[in-house]
Amino acid sequence: MELHLTGKVGIVTGASRGIGHAIAQTLAAEGMKLALVARSGDQLDLLAASLPTECLVQAVDLREPEVPSTVIAATIARFGQLDLLVNNAGATKRGDFLALPDSDLSAGFALKFFGAMRCCRTAWPHLRATGGSIVNIVGVGGRTPSAEFTIGGSVNAALLNLTKALADRGVQDGVRVNAINPGSIATERLHIRIQNYASEHGIDASAATHDLARVQKVARFGEPSEIACAVAFLASAQAHYCQGTILDVDGGQTRTL
Repeated sequence: MELHLTGKVGIVTGASRGIGHAIAQTLAAEGMKLALVARSGDQLDLLAASLPTECLVQAVDLREPEVPSTVIAATIARFGQLDLLVNNAGATKRGDFLALPDSDLSAGFALKFFGAMRCCRTAWPHLRATGGSIVNIVGVGGRTPSAEFTIGGSVNAALLNLTKALADRGVQDGVRVNAINPGSIATERLHIRIQNYASEHGIDASAATHDLARVQKVARFGEPSEIACAVAFLASAQAHYCQGTILDVDGGQTRTL
């Protein structure tokens, strides 16, 4: 399937590792020029050097209110256009709701929600000019709450709502806005969770992986590349009729409508 992404320009936040890293690799392989955004400059440099495309590395902290506008401005200055914004940055803290302080909740919203919102707002005129699109990487917790994921679930639900709201605006402005809800994906965060589970239950990592997958009622955990392929599809002309789509890529973990 030809995605017709060659020569287009995209921004990928949270690109230094995990899902964002895989997204950058996939979009680069499709011929896109990329602005790679994360706090880890060294990791971004290594990624940029490995990609077969022109890259702009931006080692910044999207929690700072003024940073999203500088990211967009630098991208336009370098490439002259913007066709795709992938909001992938942000992680939230798990734990007992009664023990989590306000600061943890504020930190969860600061990057994943407000960082994404500000990037969308600043990028919007440029995406309108190119008929571009936004893909928000959110998470299954926004649709299926759990007691240990009160911060992440709340942040994700807000970002899903924002996706739908911006998609409504995008109908008149010619900007497509969609979201992907990854399930449990084999990233560094999941590996740490597996190690902790193994230690708590006195089992090896293989058994812990099997047990955690069984608890979630999935056959296996996903790979970052599987999320990246979904991003490439949503960014392409093949998904031109997708507007406000919430795509669950979770191995069947989400069982609600």
